[in-house]
Formats: sequence, structure tokens, C-alpha cells
Amino acid sequence: MEQINIYAAKTHLSSLIEKAAAGKPFIIAKSGKPLVTVSAYVPPAKPSRVGFLKDLTSPCDFDTMFQDEIIEMFDGKYENRGED
Repeated sequence: MEQINIYAAKTHLSSLIEKAAAGKPFIIAKSGKPLVTVSAYVPPAKPSRVGFLKDLTSPCDFDTMFQDEIIEMFDGKYENRGED
């Protein structure tokens, strides 16, 4: 892996970034001692969403749940309990 001094890295930063992005990582050194490795960014893989609802169940009366309360609210029979 190529080792670049800090001064040279500052001077040639644009071209070094292009090299790293192309898959050629390098080391930035100070006084010949390696400090950091520069490499291309690899975004994390997105988790798969296939089957994320496989264990979901719904109640058998799902289509009529709270039916009476909803009808009362829309028919104007719903009492405002001081909640705005």
C-alpha cells in the first residue's frame, strides 16, 4: 500500500481521493510513521425486508373492530370530553 507524507497528501489531495475511490487505498504518514489509512467509502448493506411481517396476526373481527364507536363519532353522538 502506498504511503504518502502529510505535506504531499495536502498538495495532491484531489488526485489521492480519486485513487482511493477507485479502489487504491493509501496511508498518510507523518515523519515516516503511518497515521491513517484512506480507502473508498462502502455504504452499509440495507437489511432485507422480505418476510418481516411473517408472524403478524390480526384479530378475526378486524374489519368490524370499534364499529359502534366510529359510527357514533361520525353521526354526531360522540361527546366531547373536554379534549381539544
